[in-house]
Amino acid sequence: MTTTPAIDVLELRTGEDLAPESSPRPYLHPVRTLAGTVVTASGPADHPHHHGVSMAVADLSGTSHWGGRTHVRGRGSTPLPNHGRQVVVDRRDHEADPAAGPDLTVEWSDAAGVRQGREERRVRVRPHPAGWVLSWSTLLVPDHDLSVGSPATNGRPGAFYGGWFWRTPFPAARVCTADGAGTDRAHGSSSPWLLLSAPGASLLAVQRGPARPWFVRTEGYVGFGPALAVTERLPVTPDRPLVQEIDVLVSDDVLDDPRAASLAAELLEVQA
Repeated sequence: MTTTPAIDVLELRTGEDLAPESSPRPYLHPVRTLAGTVVTASGPADHPHHHGVSMAVADLSGTSHWGGRTHVRGRGSTPLPNHGRQVVVDRRDHEADPAAGPDLTVEWSDAAGVRQGREERRVRVRPHPAGWVLSWSTLLVPDHDLSVGSPATNGRPGAFYGGWFWRTPFPAARVCTADGAGTDRAHGSSSPWLLLSAPGASLLAVQRGPARPWFVRTEGYVGFGPALAVTERLPVTPDRPLVQEIDVLVSDDVLDDPRAASLAAELLEVQA
């Protein structure tokens, strides 16, 4: 998938070749800046179940679409045979505009292969003066009433990861939101935007619609995403489907805080 100037800025992978314990799912990797810097990681040694940019829900009514171990209340991190699978059953490309990105229909299933729901996913890229922008939209309609949890709702405070998630390859990064600089301020913040910068690249993410609290980690690994279940489980029903929409500016520049705030305001204005 390309943008201007012509460069392959991302690759969409089906995830069909992932190990079952990685919760096979479609993902974006590698994602690159216009200068070619890779800003995603897939299957890193520290967390082999992390794969680029994906819908990685830690607990969908007991099914892990995150991969790896599951936090069990009173037992801690536990290996369980609860890994789900997401399968692309339809892909619509836009031949008139190859940079537009595909529309995907993704079926989610539990560990037994029973379908949990169907997702309509839209991926778009567009040029930007500071780099290029990835737009991601997910609409997951369950087949029956479900709920989203996280290690935090299962007894591990602060570990409210799960949902749209971006795993970076950076060994360290600087983080800033509208609430200030630093991971401590960003983690759990409901800021409409988040800046993550490392030498040679910046990622500026803005949430479309009501902002969910950010899950942000910069120790052990660097990754981020809007959290679905911070203190309570999130019901997902046929008449209340799961929606996640986010835009990310991918830049070769190391953005400072004032410029990030200004660019975020512009991105949010484009959405309005």
